Amino acid sequence: MSLATPGSAPADAPAVLSAPVRARRRRGARRAADLLGGRRPTGRRTAARFTPWLFLAGAVGLLLMFTYWPALNLFWYSVTDWDGIDLTKEFVGFDNYVQVFTDPRIFNVFWVSLYYFAASFAQMAIALYFATILSFSTRLSSLFRGILFFPYLINGVAVGFVFLYLFQPGGTLDTVLAWFGLADPPQWLGNPDIVNWSLAGTSVWRYTGLNFVLFLGAIQSIPHELYEAADLDGASRWQQFWAIIFPGIRRIIGLSFILAIAGSLSVFEIPFIMTGGANGSATFVIQTLQTAFNFRQVGLASAMAVVLLVIVLVVTWIQRRLFPDEKVDLT
Repeated sequence: MSLATPGSAPADAPAVLSAPVRARRRRGARRAADLLGGRRPTGRRTAARFTPWLFLAGAVGLLLMFTYWPALNLFWYSVTDWDGIDLTKEFVGFDNYVQVFTDPRIFNVFWVSLYYFAASFAQMAIALYFATILSFSTRLSSLFRGILFFPYLINGVAVGFVFLYLFQPGGTLDTVLAWFGLADPPQWLGNPDIVNWSLAGTSVWRYTGLNFVLFLGAIQSIPHELYEAADLDGASRWQQFWAIIFPGIRRIIGLSFILAIAGSLSVFEIPFIMTGGANGSATFVIQTLQTAFNFRQVGLASAMAVVLLVIVLVVTWIQRRLFPDEKVDLT
């Protein structure tokens, strides 16, 4: 039997805690209950909620600053007569757009893009051919893949200078043709009837590697069991191409077609380096550049750039409507 002095608690009675200690224990118990229940403290929940938006805000901010804001400025310049130097810009409405569509010297350069558009089909056919062959077991396939993709890795300016020396009179191409008895070759870059074909051929050499890699990756993503089943059925390689490969990479072919349209309308590097737009080789982009910096008509050049952007978007939309994406099921 324990004795207790007057005014004191019994020895077996629980100790009385102070208010600060009880508050700390209650907070610890709530925190433990939140963790056990899968809940986080309020501050951590708020940080976890806003962290993805912070990362997204940086990317969206850069996109707005370097893409959409310049595009808005471009449209504003297109409705003014700004010369690129004066601080004042006089509003002229849609006069620049009217001049783009009515001046034959401006809009007729779009016909030059047809050469590159035809060349893009050639490079797609070459890339698809080699991608199909090298997707199967072929000797030295890695070497041939590197050879086909290497031109795309070279800077466009360097490619322009290399082919400039190739096509010049008495250059490499003329020397090789002389070995086969062709003593009087044409002016590859000086003849207006041939210059655009020469430049388009240069673009085929450079951009075939890009389409080749796209097609090769798409073909290799097709399940190998389909080829084995086709071999058991006695299908030839040509039959496997039309029944397995072509349907399996239809979306990539559509993507390459869109890139071909956009690329043929916005060709710049190769003709600018090799001819500077002379002899009827000026593309729409070169014409826009000359209008802005040579003739100091930045407003008109901006209108030309806006027209080019709209044409690319419209052609792409038409292509997507005519050849929509379809889910391919090869099984």
